[in-house]
Amino acid sequence: MSSCDIESISGNSPLTLKEQWGIVLAGVSDFFRPVEALSLQQNLALMATGAIWTRWCMIIKPRNIFLATVNFFLFCVGATQVSRVLIYRQSLKGTSATKEAKDAVKEEAKAVQGVLEQSEETSKQAVGAK
Repeated sequence: MSSCDIESISGNSPLTLKEQWGIVLAGVSDFFRPVEALSLQQNLALMATGAIWTRWCMIIKPRNIFLATVNFFLFCVGATQVSRVLIYRQSLKGTSATKEAKDAVKEEAKAVQGVLEQSEETSKQAVGAK
């Protein structure tokens, strides 16, 4: 049986919860930035992090509703910004939002593939050095 007091729920420190809300508020402050200055990769990461951790907070026992709330809003901020970037790119190219989203995913897949190839090469070099 685990304890369910305010310290265990908020991440062992009230400051930790404040810092997490700070990330959400920083994302909200980006609503006022021009869309050209927004990073699609950064906001995709915020969106994915928010979605993954919101789900995780609902799976663990005891459920961490405070942390789930923070991460849900982090997902919402990321999704809003990703939508803004994709719509902006669509308006520049004159393409559909769906095509722009697919193109963005392809760009990210290429970047991930490059990182994987580099890590495999490094691993092979490390094994060969032994």
